[in-house]
Amino acid sequence: MAEARLSLLGAPGSPYTRKMLALLRYRRIAYTILWGGHQNPPTGYPAPKVKLLPTFFFPDGAGGLDAMVDSTPIIRRLETLFLARSVTPDDSAVGFFNYLIEDYADEWLTKAMFHYRWHFKADRENAGPLLVHWAMPLIQAEQAKNASAMITKRQFDRLYVVGSNEITAKTIERSYERFLAIIEELIQKRGYVLGARPASADFAIYGQLTQLAVIEPTSAALAQAFPRVRAWIDRVEDLSGLEPKADDWMSAVEAGAALLPLLSEIGRVYAPFLLANAEAAAAGHENFETEIDGRSWRQPTFPYQAKCLSWIRGVYSALDQEARALVDAALAGTGCEAMLRASQ
Repeated sequence: MAEARLSLLGAPGSPYTRKMLALLRYRRIAYTILWGGHQNPPTGYPAPKVKLLPTFFFPDGAGGLDAMVDSTPIIRRLETLFLARSVTPDDSAVGFFNYLIEDYADEWLTKAMFHYRWHFKADRENAGPLLVHWAMPLIQAEQAKNASAMITKRQFDRLYVVGSNEITAKTIERSYERFLAIIEELIQKRGYVLGARPASADFAIYGQLTQLAVIEPTSAALAQAFPRVRAWIDRVEDLSGLEPKADDWMSAVEAGAALLPLLSEIGRVYAPFLLANAEAAAAGHENFETEIDGRSWRQPTFPYQAKCLSWIRGVYSALDQEARALVDAALAGTGCEAMLRASQ
């Protein structure tokens, strides 16, 4: 496909916007970023069915634009439109690891991002004004103060939606701290999660860490103990100068060994969440309670994350016998294998 300049609507405080901007830079895909949100949509662009950030506007082939949200399918669409500098490994087993880790970052690490942004007073006082000024740089000071107070209260009152509450706080915080140590060691091996070139999983992790390790005071202070991770974030912001090679990906066997701590963390916290949430969604329950990492976990049911589990199982089911055996060997004993039992 001839290069075309894509437009997207996004915000600096959106980890998914940051995920996609870094990915576009790495892939050398020309883009135009429209800073803002759906409360002040850009003129002349269609509204998506679900108003999320970022929203991409793809040419629809009839002279119009197709508004698309959800970073994971957007990445796969870009893979079909722009062939160079792919972020999805050719090896299907390694591709499964990539998909699983990207999903974990998008759907579990974001719980930490939302928790640290609004749970602690210092973080709330930091985030509220930033969200206002990111969206409305010309707003008057008194209006900004009032808008910040309104946003902060609304978001604080919505913490329970992502599972952040007094019961679950320690589970989220300890998982984030373990993750920092895991990713610090993992990127030391070859620079990125799956080798010497970035995959979509790297950009998903990066997006969450642009907030957790940089913007939110409490979680950023914890990240200071991991300077390799903090420096990695700055590098991943623009990897347009990196020249990837086909053999920069780890082999499936190498990836399985290198990823063991991360896969074990996913199995420790994300797998039990996905399974309990999917069970609640299937039963039509509005809320659910389970145990994660030895502690009680309570939150509203997320129908979308029930789909996430189904999609993970779908990627696994599509593996051939050899690739599935490699994935099974890597997941054995991590807790992740429990997510796949319905597919076997």
